[in-house]
Amino acid sequence: MNRTEGTAKLTKMAMLGAISLVLVLLVRIPFPPAPFLVYDPADVPIIISGFAFGPLAGIIITFVVSFIQAFALGGDGIIGFFMHMVSTGIFVIVAGLYYKRGKTRKRAVIALVLGVIVMCASMIGWNLLITPIYMGVPREAVLAMILPIILPFNILKGVINALITFIIYKPISRFLHK
Repeated sequence: MNRTEGTAKLTKMAMLGAISLVLVLLVRIPFPPAPFLVYDPADVPIIISGFAFGPLAGIIITFVVSFIQAFALGGDGIIGFFMHMVSTGIFVIVAGLYYKRGKTRKRAVIALVLGVIVMCASMIGWNLLITPIYMGVPREAVLAMILPIILPFNILKGVINALITFIIYKPISRFLHK
């Protein structure tokens, strides 16, 4: 990759990161069973960057967006930063690595499904570890929320982000690969 291509790629990654931050600010939908869980589509541009430029690009954007969201936009500080890094990072790594090996519609679907599954499964453990500290509640209380609240939220979030990504990636990828 020459210098011009590298600059163009970095610029496009920055644009996707900026779009992610705008989405954090503009679209926030509380999850009715637990209003402290809020959906935003900010992961969509990050997943798109993982598809277009590879999982490392997705992780870099995840780091930057998570940091800004947690510390500059009134987010949840270090805990929010960590949880967003883990949740989105796992999704982007799994989906990005799988899709990178063959960029077809079928592989995109499989990559997104794998991303949702692995993210949801891993977040069960991370929520059991981190949420009691963050919310100041016993681990048993968090365990009681996993199946009725936390897992459905993560599944819904992952599926919505995967569907949006699948629908808009191809038209956007034409621009990203120019």
